[in-house]
Amino acid sequence: MGLGVIIEFEGVTKRYGSVAALDDATLTIEEGSITGLIGPNGAGKTTSMEIIASLIGRDGGRVRVGGHDPRENPRGVRSLVGYMPDFFGVYENLVSREYLDFFAAASGVASKARPRVVADLLALVDLEGKADADVNGLSRGMKQRLSLARALVHDPDVLILDEPASGLDPRARVHLRELIAELARMNKTVLISSHILAELQGICSHLAIVDNGKVVVEGSVRDIRVALQGSTLVVLRAPHNQLETAEGLLRERSGAQDLVVERDHIAMRIPGTEDDLASVLAMLVGEGVAVWEWRVESAGLEELFLQLTGPSE
Repeated sequence: MGLGVIIEFEGVTKRYGSVAALDDATLTIEEGSITGLIGPNGAGKTTSMEIIASLIGRDGGRVRVGGHDPRENPRGVRSLVGYMPDFFGVYENLVSREYLDFFAAASGVASKARPRVVADLLALVDLEGKADADVNGLSRGMKQRLSLARALVHDPDVLILDEPASGLDPRARVHLRELIAELARMNKTVLISSHILAELQGICSHLAIVDNGKVVVEGSVRDIRVALQGSTLVVLRAPHNQLETAEGLLRERSGAQDLVVERDHIAMRIPGTEDDLASVLAMLVGEGVAVWEWRVESAGLEELFLQLTGPSE
């Protein structure tokens, strides 16, 4: 597939009795992206994912996954999507290899191909040494990795991961993030939800913030930061005898705001995009300033989320 939109979610509504789980929600997922679906518990994240994966129906709106409507062509959608729920269900008396073989068979993988598929997936999630281990005896982190392997048995283009790091210890969370990054390098589109924003920091290329059944904002992390803040905090380190020159250049030619000059650095806010930041840096270097350090202090996901939903969340 070429780059483009792979998931379209337009004006979608879903009600459970008098409760609106989704209320005119709109979301676009780009092919090859890692999109973080973030929001508090009960915001509509799981409902959105289950609709995309064709597990539940919608009450209104339009949904397309790889061009297929999940309601009209669920088989077409399921051939494209691997879904990892926020719980791990197991069958009694199965070892890891048998567990993956069962789901590969259920997904239509040919019997001759299944041993290689299972072996490759166990290697991908670093469970080769647990191929013959009872699934019930695995640690929580190992079960999460096996669940991820299960979602990959039919080599889907899209991975939907619902709270995948829930209950994991710090080491297991790091391992899971590394796996997600590796899947993105394999050209998988990843939609991952969490109400713990630190889990998504640094791995997502795009964000969709959900609150009260609506997608409050969506887009690349960079674009959201620029739209919300309008400027970026930058710290410049340079030789002490050049700081005055650098300060003058910044005030006259960069539009920098809130300059604070310290002994060996200048902190400031620079309006505009990353291209604007690069232009300011190029200007300083071109004028002979020896830039020892140019550090961009980006807002974290928590700060962006609070700007959009309010501190009460």
